[in-house]
Amino acid sequence: MLASLRTAGSLARQAASAGQRRFLSIHEYQSVNLLNSYGIPTPKSIVAKSPEEAYNIAQNFGTDKLVIKAQVLAGGRGKGKFDNGFQGGVHTIDNPQQARDYAGKMIGSKLITKQTGAGGRICNAVMLAERRDPSHEYYVAVLNDRVTQGVVLVASNQGGMNIEEVAATNPGAIITTPVDFEKGLSKSTALELAKTLGIKEGGQEEAANIFVNLCKIFKDKDATQIEINPMSETVDGHVLCMDAKFGFDDNAEFRHKDIFALRDLTQEEPSEIEAQKAGLNFIKLDGNIGCLVNGAGLAMATMDLLALHGGNPANFLDVGGGANPEAVKKAFEILLSDPKVKSIFINIFGGIMRCDYIAEGVIRATKELSINIPLIVRLKGNMEAEAKAMIKESGLKIIPFDSLDEAAETAVRLAV
Repeated sequence: MLASLRTAGSLARQAASAGQRRFLSIHEYQSVNLLNSYGIPTPKSIVAKSPEEAYNIAQNFGTDKLVIKAQVLAGGRGKGKFDNGFQGGVHTIDNPQQARDYAGKMIGSKLITKQTGAGGRICNAVMLAERRDPSHEYYVAVLNDRVTQGVVLVASNQGGMNIEEVAATNPGAIITTPVDFEKGLSKSTALELAKTLGIKEGGQEEAANIFVNLCKIFKDKDATQIEINPMSETVDGHVLCMDAKFGFDDNAEFRHKDIFALRDLTQEEPSEIEAQKAGLNFIKLDGNIGCLVNGAGLAMATMDLLALHGGNPANFLDVGGGANPEAVKKAFEILLSDPKVKSIFINIFGGIMRCDYIAEGVIRATKELSINIPLIVRLKGNMEAEAKAMIKESGLKIIPFDSLDEAAETAVRLAV
């Protein structure tokens, strides 16, 4: 039972974390362009979308000492593996032929990392960047902080590694600086931070300017996250942002059309894109029990209960409070597009959402989509009696329950 509880809690956290991803992510080469537009220094870099283009760029770059990076929206690229067997999404190269060879192994293949899941993500481009030798690496991020209820600049002199590990093993190495959202980060505060981090005197001015401008981008572009890992002090005395990760608030799309035009749909789960178009909150998981629930809290509780009975949810799907029968049918189409789904568990608490709307959508979907896997339905609340009558009169093979526990147990048992 303890193991089941741990599994259930893990599923809930996974769904909650995924459900909070209401921001746009952009590729590294796009992030570099944005940094440069604010005067933030980075190594020179150029994107290539074919092996031949990579060859030509390397041939005319001006230096043979380059790095080639797969442009995939996931962390851990360097330790990742492509589905064609090629190891690593980040490599040093010394000549144009290497650039062409490595690009040929990366572009068009899927890179699998600790963040992508087993399916990986397609690599459509590579970025070639000059190699700049670091003497020390730092971590810098601008984030919204729940504790201070404002923006903070987070920095550490232990960059180039997993910042979560640093936080766990040496929390004193992380410096958090509150930022005045209206006024931004002051130059004096930025300089003091550069000194505290141990940046050499010759690079403190450059580092301070980076800190100030990162905070400016954060406000100007309605960012939810800016992460630079690493920010490097180079052997020739300069301070550069070597890698960048951005997130932008979807609610601000209307005033940042240029940023949101950078969205790469090939990096997203197709079923999640379809759900978004239909106004459904959907996150694909790895199990075999499709879930259709209203309300994020009930959805996570449903997933936990399935896990407690030994099941594995195939998704997190919250139809919300305003879904109509057509949206319910669309939800079924999305669930059924996953061949791993062997049963579907519908758990609705009718408040704003009417149970009879759900019943109508279930009946319509069952008839029109020729559903041949078990449908387990639990409806409680607003228009419950009417909904149950509709299901009974339909004559369809829909298994109704009043008990949530019994319904979940049945959904698990029938998912074979």
